[in-house]
Amino acid sequence: MNVQLPNTKPHYIILDGLRGVAAITVVAFHILEAHATSHLDMMINHGYLAVDFFFLLSGFVIGYAYDDRWQKLSLGEFFKRRLIRLHPLIIFGMLVGAVCFYFQDSAPWPKIDEVPLSTLLVVMIIGFTLIPLPISMDIRGWQEMHPLNGPAWTLFFEYVANILYAVGLRRLPNIALAVLAVLAAGALIHLGLTNPYGDVIGGWSLDPTQLYIGSVRLLFPFLAGLLLSRIIKLGTISNAFTWCSLLLLIVLAMPRIGGSENLWMNGLYDSLTIILIFPIVIYLGASGRVEGPIQNNICKFLGDISYPIYITHYPLIYIYTGWVQEHRYSIEDTALVAVLVFVGSIALSYAALKLYDEPLRNWLTRKFVAK
Repeated sequence: MNVQLPNTKPHYIILDGLRGVAAITVVAFHILEAHATSHLDMMINHGYLAVDFFFLLSGFVIGYAYDDRWQKLSLGEFFKRRLIRLHPLIIFGMLVGAVCFYFQDSAPWPKIDEVPLSTLLVVMIIGFTLIPLPISMDIRGWQEMHPLNGPAWTLFFEYVANILYAVGLRRLPNIALAVLAVLAAGALIHLGLTNPYGDVIGGWSLDPTQLYIGSVRLLFPFLAGLLLSRIIKLGTISNAFTWCSLLLLIVLAMPRIGGSENLWMNGLYDSLTIILIFPIVIYLGASGRVEGPIQNNICKFLGDISYPIYITHYPLIYIYTGWVQEHRYSIEDTALVAVLVFVGSIALSYAALKLYDEPLRNWLTRKFVAK
């Protein structure tokens, strides 16, 4: 629990750093996913589980930041704070997605002369609101609720979690939260064991099956994170950032388990990683000490770019994926371009943070948030 700010709670800077590690891993996962032929041969095979880690971390941070403030905090004030924190970059990510869609020129994707500009603008404007689009309005062909910026589906569920927390979950005693978390864990294990793909991947489409998957992926991590923020007694752990980063990278990069013959094995790995390993990572990270100014700066940088890189990188992935699939390139053929996309995603996120997000959030906070 690492840096004490004046008149504030201690700030979990190591958890910020771990969020950044997971977010950068997602970028690498999506770049390499363009070369996969199925779920079985994806490189950084379990990178998709970073989403579930984000949900658990969100529950922990929301509970820690807001549980003891409701005597002075109104619902309106809470939602204003969350909108100011999250929504500017949602709008920016949709703008980047619209620009990339307009100029995309690979065979797998529709050209702008196949999708009227007016339709593109409507999809973009609806995307600004984060209202999910029905499959009938999908202009890309991947059945995404946000076809200009696919990962925005997780922000839709993040907003759902924030609403559930504000209107009800915050009032529940720990025993009730624990019961709900156990039930949600059972649903998560069931999903992992029965999903026909042998994993917990899904949640990005506005159809019953995908909405169910997204809800199951949200509920246990968020409830567990919220409960964890209330009940854990933190220790003092040295080198926590290093060890937690390694553990996180190992579970996300783990090769596919069970192959095509035993799909349930990989689904069980997914669910148990979310239920057992991720809470341990959060506990260790929250209990850790920053080891000197260099590690402090690394954690701060990773934490600063974690959300921007997650919500802005995927329009670049669309272009890269289309190019790879059109020409049937291997990763060896495109290694230099892949590195450029990776570095470009980091650069774009940092520019968005410093030139757009931070100035806008500071202005909105001064204008609309009560002192």
